[in-house]
Amino acid sequence: MRTEWVKTRINDKIRTQMYYAKQNIITPEMEYVAKVEKLSAKIIRKEVARGRMIIPANINHTHLRPMAIGIASSCKINSNIGSSALASDIDEEVRKLKTSIKYGADTVMDLSTGGDLDEIRKEIIKESDVPIGTVPMYQILHDVNNTIEDLTIEKMLEVLERQAQQGVSYFTIHAGFKLEMMPLIATRKMGIVSRGGSLMAAWMMHYHKENPFYSAYDEILDICAKYDVALSLGDSLRPGCLADASDDAQLGELKILGELTKRAWERDVQVMIEGPGHVPMNQIKRNIELEKEYCYEAPFYVLGPLVTDIAAGYDHISSAIGASMAGWYGVAMLCYVTPKEHLGLPNDDDVREGIIAYKIAAHSADIARGREGARNRDDAMSDARYNFDWNRQFELALDPDKAKEFHDETLPQDVFKEAEFCSMCGPKFCSYKISQDIAKMAKIE
Repeated sequence: MRTEWVKTRINDKIRTQMYYAKQNIITPEMEYVAKVEKLSAKIIRKEVARGRMIIPANINHTHLRPMAIGIASSCKINSNIGSSALASDIDEEVRKLKTSIKYGADTVMDLSTGGDLDEIRKEIIKESDVPIGTVPMYQILHDVNNTIEDLTIEKMLEVLERQAQQGVSYFTIHAGFKLEMMPLIATRKMGIVSRGGSLMAAWMMHYHKENPFYSAYDEILDICAKYDVALSLGDSLRPGCLADASDDAQLGELKILGELTKRAWERDVQVMIEGPGHVPMNQIKRNIELEKEYCYEAPFYVLGPLVTDIAAGYDHISSAIGASMAGWYGVAMLCYVTPKEHLGLPNDDDVREGIIAYKIAAHSADIARGREGARNRDDAMSDARYNFDWNRQFELALDPDKAKEFHDETLPQDVFKEAEFCSMCGPKFCSYKISQDIAKMAKIE
């Protein structure tokens, strides 16, 4: 779809959606997003120009369907997939991608750390019509044989350019974690839980030099401007437990991310901010208010947050509680958590569970925000339930397959798709049926 659109930009030095928005140009991507979001293209352009919305759409990912991340648009969700050093299979990662898209992921991040990373990413981008994000640090370390001492700024920039050429639409870079913040880590219960953040810390401690992502930030912006790669400014010091939430390390980094946001906007590069982590429910609203203040209302993209630390095996539920609240208070995108969080590499079923938990959270947030039309599907489901329209109920469910599967466990025959009861109440104790009978009697009288 985008092949013809990007041809017209071939001679432009800067090719970002923010650049065109600032030039008062409404791109085809903006028009497409406007239709999906049921907003005017002028509003989309203004939000992108202001930095409050991003449209992650690398010019080389031409079969991508444009989407928007920002407070003016619906709340989005991201799915993380990727191989590990212990389990690497391209076909498995493509299956995870397809499951992610089937059940409603708006973007997908390839976090692969094992196997042929370039080939895995190539296949994922080829099979995806949603934006693909990465954490380039994983490949940078992989390409220097996991020897942090061999990491150079030149190698970093080479990997970023390679991934941008492949069609990656957003990078998570951990540029806000500076050398001066190292003493703050010692006071924490769990130190650094971000993989990217811990790798940066190891490099800074070895060389006693500033974070290379911070030092080379201008060169990174050049790459992003050339391919229209959005930056997802990573929270290296996100809290990994409730005890570390909202501490000086986390909030100190957030302030630096605000500085980096302004520098990116000056170069017409799109930005979103990554957020915590593990946060008690009573601190979630304040975290979002601080991000808006420190980072000038750039879209906020949060992992969870998990509202308790003891839900191992059920962290998709613990985090979906926090995600629902975060979305309600103004977070633009929610990064899903699977039941395997903290325990192991997610499989295809775990991806499905995580996505549905987060689709529930994002949809709940849209309803709470009062977004126009957000409740239409819920109202249609209510009508289908009251009218015993079982097939319509399956169709409207976030996971139609699971809804039908649960119904059919006890009443699998097709005749029961027309039944005015389910296996919970049976034919004589259905409250809907009783209510309908009462309504008919009241109407006669």
